[in-house]
Amino acid sequence: MVRKKKTFYLKTFGCQANVADSQRIAQAFVNNGYQPTKDVQSATVVIINSCLVRQSAENRIWGLINNLKKLKPNRKIILTGCLAGCIGQKRLSQQAKNLFQKRVGKGVEIIPTKELASFAIPPLRTKNDFALIPISQGCNHFCSYCIVPYARGLEKSRPFEEIIKEAQEAVNQGFKKILLIGQNVNSYGKDLKTSNIKHQTANIHTPFALLLAILHKIPDIEKISFLTSNPWDLTDDIVEAMSLPKIDRYLHLPVQSGDDGILRKMNRPYTAKQYLNLVKKIRQRIPEIKIGTDIIVGFPGESKRAFENTVKLCRQVGFEKAYIAKYSPRPGTAAFRLKDDISPEEKKRRWKILEELINKKNGAYT
Repeated sequence: MVRKKKTFYLKTFGCQANVADSQRIAQAFVNNGYQPTKDVQSATVVIINSCLVRQSAENRIWGLINNLKKLKPNRKIILTGCLAGCIGQKRLSQQAKNLFQKRVGKGVEIIPTKELASFAIPPLRTKNDFALIPISQGCNHFCSYCIVPYARGLEKSRPFEEIIKEAQEAVNQGFKKILLIGQNVNSYGKDLKTSNIKHQTANIHTPFALLLAILHKIPDIEKISFLTSNPWDLTDDIVEAMSLPKIDRYLHLPVQSGDDGILRKMNRPYTAKQYLNLVKKIRQRIPEIKIGTDIIVGFPGESKRAFENTVKLCRQVGFEKAYIAKYSPRPGTAAFRLKDDISPEEKKRRWKILEELINKKNGAYT
């Protein structure tokens, strides 16, 4: 009797953190006798690594799940990623969890990412450009619009030596470039004991700055990039470490808004002036740096003047590229209680202004 081949189809939505998670999930299934397939129709099991940051991403997930159920009603479907994380999170309101659970419907197995694959499982890397290396999971900041702390929990850093070891293993596999990933890489290591970080470098003491400095010493690494940085945790010694030759000269530094009132409502603890001063400091130390950002347009209460303040800041900074999102309420977040008072048409108009100012002008996505 010929045994039926077990195959899995893995669909990843969202950010590089999800991509990195999917590499470990894929390896976990390979370890259990499954073979990856690109044919969703024939797959024994379909795994959806979900994103919940925007309503548009969520809608694509519902559409995929509904299509899969129609295509083969009895097939095993596993939902993991941020949506699965929210459903199991204690910090998220029961009302929000019930809403997400209802939308998923029946016939889908909901499994948190950490139960599918841990950091003990090596990633199955299929691309040969950057080796994705997560350095932390979760976030402690609770920006009012953001679902991440509910989906991924509070920030937890990987042990320093574990990251160094994975970087060296990536080099041994032939990778010359690495991309460090965290919801806020700048705050890496604040939850670790000092004894876990044994290396010391002159004028560099912040754990993330130390990590950059030590990785920089690995001979065959040619380029070190990282995502994502929060402005208020970007210390002087991190800027100093960023000046090292192998560190990427592109910095992604989300601003979200250029208006102080909106920044307060977003629970972003800096002003537009402080952000501009930080950019100035970075450019003074690293003149060739290019800066990208994230911006949300149409946040509740964003007046035309508030939006113009964002346009003004963008002109002053001269961003290389920007990921511009039209605000969408996320159930369970603090901003979800605010009135979504900017019309879809006005959000689109504001999005288009910034898109043309930054991305089309620079050819960022061409």
